[in-house]
Amino acid sequence: MFEKIELAQGVTLYVRPTTQFKTISFSFKFRTALTAQVAAERTVLTNVLQHSNAAYPTTAAYRSALDDLYGAVLYFDTAKKGTTHTLYMNAEIVNDQYLSHEAVFEPMIEVMKSALFAPNLANGEFKPAIVTREKKIVEERIEAVFDDKARFAQKRLMEILRPNHPASISANGTVAEVNAITPTSLYAAYQNMLQHDSVDIYVVGDVDVASMVATMKEAFPFTARTPVTEQRSTTPQSAEFRYVREQQTMKQGKLHIGFSTPVRFGDDDFAAMQVFNGIFGGYAHSKLFMNVREKESLAYYASSAYASHHGLVFVTSGIEAINEEKAFTLIKQQLNGMAKGDISEREMTQTKAMLKNQLREALDSARGQIEVYDQYKDLKEPFTVEAWSQKWQNVTVQEVAKMAQQMQLEAAYFLSGREEA
Repeated sequence: MFEKIELAQGVTLYVRPTTQFKTISFSFKFRTALTAQVAAERTVLTNVLQHSNAAYPTTAAYRSALDDLYGAVLYFDTAKKGTTHTLYMNAEIVNDQYLSHEAVFEPMIEVMKSALFAPNLANGEFKPAIVTREKKIVEERIEAVFDDKARFAQKRLMEILRPNHPASISANGTVAEVNAITPTSLYAAYQNMLQHDSVDIYVVGDVDVASMVATMKEAFPFTARTPVTEQRSTTPQSAEFRYVREQQTMKQGKLHIGFSTPVRFGDDDFAAMQVFNGIFGGYAHSKLFMNVREKESLAYYASSAYASHHGLVFVTSGIEAINEEKAFTLIKQQLNGMAKGDISEREMTQTKAMLKNQLREALDSARGQIEVYDQYKDLKEPFTVEAWSQKWQNVTVQEVAKMAQQMQLEAAYFLSGREEA
């Protein structure tokens, strides 16, 4: 799907030449081990790099430069995957062959070079006023989770399930870690990223591979570094089930439940776990949706998600406080039924079709192709749509039942209104 070229040790270029799009899309992904401090520093860093640099010292000048390139797009953000943190710069331009007069490819390369290598500095560090402003924005973003009760409940469940572990660290870090950042420490984090992070660069569009390799080597001369590898999450299962109840001023209760599974991303049973999650609570035809929400009307919503890098499965639901015990019991019953083989052929067929359709839909965009390939490229065998579709197709009812049998209930968290407690 992508051609892989090593530009330097720890720096890899992935190019997908295709006539599918009239644009050229870029994604630079900088990866390092995930800690709360790293997450905080790099999230503030993305904000600082996003709005200005030495070539375009104001946000207005920066935006104007992109607009002049026929509405080119460039943005920074952060994410986490397993035990690693990713700072990324994404960009997209119109392919020059579709422009009658001006060319935008080379000017966009210069803009990206400025964005990465020529930050807006004063006295050898980031400008204090800019850092202070962006720290405040990131702090507000982190604190905003309190107002989104579903996100807050999930955050609390993760803290209960895996305290002081990458699974429970936000991609944005913590308010305390953000508050500790100085212009000097932020510049040190920026330099450390450029010099030591693993770098994956993706390019998708109607491009010549050899020419793109030459351009990237010249424009982005990253030096060799030790590659950062994804570490398998090894936290043991909790020996004791924990049920935590808390109250806030709110109306709809949030019941979040955490299970562990020995199956992780890339394991032989990974495809079977994806099918299991789809049937359990991943889609609108799932057991949680059809039985907890539709049939018994015990929840406003009920679904499950599989965090494959950590071997965790979450159930999230919005319920009335009075239905807490009934909903909890019914959710466990759906899992127990699956463990006994209560899985219809229709559920299997629908789930496999949904998994395949989701994959195909993601590949309809250049950004989707980058993200899908970035997710699957570290598997034991080369990723293709056909191969993964066949893996899902080959999953049997017995294998899905085995996945359910291996699920271990570890924790539940219920957040309700004080007046309902």
